[in-house]
Amino acid sequence: MTAPQPPIYEIRVAGRLSSNWDAWFDGLSVTSDADGTSVIRGSVVDQAALHGLLQKLRDVGLVLESLTQVGIADPTDHHHQPGATS
Repeated sequence: MTAPQPPIYEIRVAGRLSSNWDAWFDGLSVTSDADGTSVIRGSVVDQAALHGLLQKLRDVGLVLESLTQVGIADPTDHHHQPGATS
């Protein structure tokens, strides 16, 4: 029996963040949209990790616009899966 794959989340925040924030968000991808928001996206191993990520956003004063689960990590993808931490 295989372990369940972590969900992939898309977190939208107010403001434009550079891709330099990738490392600060444990390797999740960070992109800026033309509408003045930024999207933080990647797999998050569990609810505790998701809550920790939301606390980081709060701690630096970023305004949360939305949080959406957009899929499940692909177990056959052997590339680095952003945000996959143990």
